[in-house]
Formats: sequence, C-alpha cells, structure tokens
Amino acid sequence: MAIYLVGENIDKARSYYQAETGKLIQLMRGIYIDAADDAETTVLQFAVRIAKYLYPRAYLSSASAVLLAPTPDGKLFISGARNQRTRIRTLEIIQNVAPPFPSVSDAIIADSLGEFTVRVSSIPQRFLETFRRRSEHSTAMDHSLRVALAKRVVEEYNATATAADALWSLARRNNWIWEAEQAERFLQESPGMKPMENSARIRLFVAWHGKEMGQLLHDGFEWRWDTLKGNHLPLVRQTIPGRLPPFISSLLPEGWLERVLHDKDERALLQSGKRYMSNITIADNKADIRQLPADILLTSLSSYMKEGLFTGIYQGPGKGQITESFEKNLAKIYDQSTTPRLSGVQIKAPMYLDKTGRLTPSTDLPFTHILKPAGTSGFEHLPLIEWQSLELGRRIGLTAPIFVLVPMPDDMLPALLVERFDIRRSPDETTLLALEDFCSLLDLQAADKYKGTMEQAARALRAISTDPIQDLLLLLQRALFAWLIADGDMHLKNMAVLKTALPDKPIFLHVRMSPLYDAVTTIVFPGLKNDRLALKLTGKDNRMQRKDYMTFASIVGLKASEAEHLIDQTLSNLQQAVEAIQLPKGIAYTSDQQGISQQMLEICRKRIVEFQ
Repeated sequence: MAIYLVGENIDKARSYYQAETGKLIQLMRGIYIDAADDAETTVLQFAVRIAKYLYPRAYLSSASAVLLAPTPDGKLFISGARNQRTRIRTLEIIQNVAPPFPSVSDAIIADSLGEFTVRVSSIPQRFLETFRRRSEHSTAMDHSLRVALAKRVVEEYNATATAADALWSLARRNNWIWEAEQAERFLQESPGMKPMENSARIRLFVAWHGKEMGQLLHDGFEWRWDTLKGNHLPLVRQTIPGRLPPFISSLLPEGWLERVLHDKDERALLQSGKRYMSNITIADNKADIRQLPADILLTSLSSYMKEGLFTGIYQGPGKGQITESFEKNLAKIYDQSTTPRLSGVQIKAPMYLDKTGRLTPSTDLPFTHILKPAGTSGFEHLPLIEWQSLELGRRIGLTAPIFVLVPMPDDMLPALLVERFDIRRSPDETTLLALEDFCSLLDLQAADKYKGTMEQAARALRAISTDPIQDLLLLLQRALFAWLIADGDMHLKNMAVLKTALPDKPIFLHVRMSPLYDAVTTIVFPGLKNDRLALKLTGKDNRMQRKDYMTFASIVGLKASEAEHLIDQTLSNLQQAVEAIQLPKGIAYTSDQQGISQQMLEICRKRIVEFQ
C-alpha cells in the first residue's frame, strides 16, 4: 500500500504514464495510488502526508494536533490561510483561518513511507481551540480531550494561575478573549485520561549500572520520563515538561560524532545506540540491556605507561587503505549500536585496555578508556597540547585521570589516551558512579553550554556538593587555571560533579567536583588567537586579575584568606610546573610540535607574570 505525490516520490511524466496504463489511480491533481490498493484505506493511512503536500504552510490543529492523525470519522483538521474543505474519498480535510499570531511546534509523523515533521498547534493554542465559537474545530474536541489538555497545560506552567496567564497572553495577541475566559474556567477540572498515541511513539528503557531506573517515552511531539517505582535516586529528572531530561540530553553525541551519525534528532540518536557515559544504557528492549558488557576497569593504564607514553599495543583503527582516512575508519565503529556514544565536539573513540596491554575499540567490550586522535584543519596537535594542559593541572595539585600520549600507526600524529574515572575498578565493587556536567545541573541544553557564568555554576555546586567549601575552592582554582593556561573552552559541559551511591540507598553518598578533563590551551590554534574564557567570572572573560577572583570568592561565600592562599599556591606551583614539564620521550617530535608546545608554555609564563 503506497501513495505517490508528484515532485516528492514520483515525477510528473511517470505518474501520467502509469495512470494512462492503468497502474495508478489519480485521486486528485498530483496525488496517485496503486490501482490494486483500497483507495479509502490508503487515503486515511497517509492523511497527514497528503495534507502537508496540499497545504505546506498550514498546520495540524484541534483534534488532529492531539491525535496526529484523522479523527475516527475521517476528518483532518488544519489551520491555514483560508476556510475551505477538501474531500478525497473518505478523507475530509477541514481548514479554518489561522490566527494572526499562532503558537505552533513540530511533531513527528510516521507512515509506511517513513518519518516526517509537521507543524502542529502548541498545547496552549490547541486548548484554546477547543473553545472556538461556531467552529467545527472546536466540536471535534470532546470532553475527554479537553480534560487531557487542561491537565497538560497546568503541568506545563506548574499551577493553574500561571497556566491561565499564559493562555491569556496568547489569546490577547489573537483577539481570542471569549476563548480565554472559557479556558480559564475549565482549568479547574482534572479527571484522568489515557494519553493519545501515534505510530511514531517510542518507549526506551533506561538503566544505570545494568539496573533499570525508568522509561523514556516520546509520543511524536514531546518527551516524558517515568521513574521506576522504588527508584528514589534523583539522577534522571525531568525538570521541564515535554523536554528530554537534562541528564540524558548531556549524554548525547555532539560535533564530529553527531555528524557521523547523520545529524539525527534526539529520538534517532537514542535509538541508534545503547551505551553512554556514566554507566547509562538505553534500549527499546530490556533484554538488550542485560546483554551489554559492564564498563569495569580491570586493567589500569598505569601498568602500560612510562613517563607519559603508552607502552601497550594499539589495535584500534588506522588509516588503512590510501583512499580511506582514519576518521572514516573510526566512523565505521559507530555503525554498531553497541559502540558507546560520547558527548563533546572533539573526535573521540571509546576503547578497552585488556590485561595484556592491547588497546582495542570497545564495541561489545567494556568501555574503559577514551582515545582522542589528532584533529584536522590546524588542530593536528590538539592531543599534545591537551597532554601538557592535563600534566600542568596535575602538577599544581588538581586531581586528574591517568593519561598518556599514544604513538599511532600509519605515520599518524600521537593521540591522547585518558582512563575513565567514572567506572568501577573491579566486579566486586558495589559503589555506583555517575558523572553529571554543569549543563545538566543547571537544566540547560548542550547548545547553551557557553551561556552560563561561573557564579551560576558555583550556586549549583553549593546546592548539591557534599563538601561545598572544598568544592567551591576547587572551582575557583579551576577557573584560575583556565585563565592562566588560556583555556577558552572550559564551558558548562567541561565541568562536572562525580556522584557516588550505594545499592538501594535513596541518596548519594558523595557528590564532589570531578577530576580535571578536556583542559586545553585554545589560543594556540587557528582562529582562536583572541579566545576568551568560555564562562564569565564577575562579568569578565578577559584580562583577568587577582581582584576578579577575590570578588568571585566573596560572592560564593569563601573566606578571603583561603582564597588568597589558594591563588598564591596555584601561581607558585604553575610557575614551577611550566619550567619543569617535558614532553614524553620516545616520540620523534617535529619542529611544529615542539614549536606549539613551547608557544603554549610561553603563554602560561606571560599570564603568570601579568596576573596581579
């Protein structure tokens, strides 16, 4: 059973020829079906697709915005430029005039031709639509639909009064005063009702350390998080109705990996993989979760490193044939859904280090280490600079994971290998670990990772940390370190807290600032010469001085004496570290590599001297 739309899945000449030869039947201009198909059934199955084809500027409204399909009697309601009716066999498309300032959103529809996006009335607008006078769009919404929408609107705005205010705001823009009055009265009713569904609806099971925590549901329009009964740990929480929980959103791929996965939306990204950071697994089948390998560190990188250099055996992707790049070979690993998904814009590969020192992709194997290969377009030496940044951080007293430079095959530049610090160290360990970045803590999407401030980060940290003073001092040191090494990428996703819990306990045992990660001097790379701090501190992101950090310390509630001592100690330790640091021996560094290494250190020296 199929439908053919001229200009979309069939051309005009072919449609005309097949209609003339009796293979297709024309329903109306530009719309055909197979001659052997039942016309009435086919039209109803593809009703929304037909409406979008005929009226691309219109949007689903009234009952159709809720059902995302025709009503049982074959009516599809849309709003657009004019009042009109279009009948195609058993389908009747009923269009009314859209308000001058409609509130619409996108929904996903699925039929046998695939998924597509269609505009629909927002929840507040469709609720107002149920009260339109002398409107068939209104009469199509029965009492149960009104009740369901009333509950959803109140949930959206947390209270009846704020929901009513939002409805009035929309109504006034469109001169729907009578509708707003009726809607406000109706908001007092709240009987239960089963939510509507369409074929694009998905259900995903979410587990932490292999134990189910809850379910993610998407009905084609919005997300809902259902916590499993008995699970009281507040790891995943839906703070904004209809939105993907920020903790889950923070796990999704960005940048290079997102492009490798063909820029999928949230639904498709979550369906394309199963394994994520923070020991999270997500699948549409519970059995799949049980079959996935547990991410447990059985072999420490410390056993296969010497003076900052990897001494094990690299068995990951290489350049391969001349016609295939390393990036293409790495991308092939992600074709498998069991390959762990990583966030962050940098090219990364999930790896497994076994007891013999072999480093292999972690597809169907525990994910224990992260490989960061050399970049392109001027970022070829990014692993080298990140190694120096992490080493400087470690030498000034910041906790850092174990990390090494890895000599790569096929004449490739060295890569950086980092050991995960958010996984268990043995199968017998009962501690449960999760890493939550500050985007998630502040209920922000990944796209907003540069929009916060250090003061906002500090407030979120104080509220959740089990040792807030020490963590705020650490946050102050991290902010100072970022300025002194010219790290312009310490945004909200590059800072996190490490949460630890015990099985069956309702609260986290420890919530502390995580070890240092993704630290790098950015201004040595092309286009970033004038890079500033990613997050403003006391309203500034450049030309930072001691007084700025002392003001920050005062704002977040730190003692001046402790802040002064920390700043002095950081400056002294960093100055010594800059003079003592050396690149790992065992690699024949090019003049470019040596040059960018020294350039970074000179930047650090200059900023230490200029800091007052």
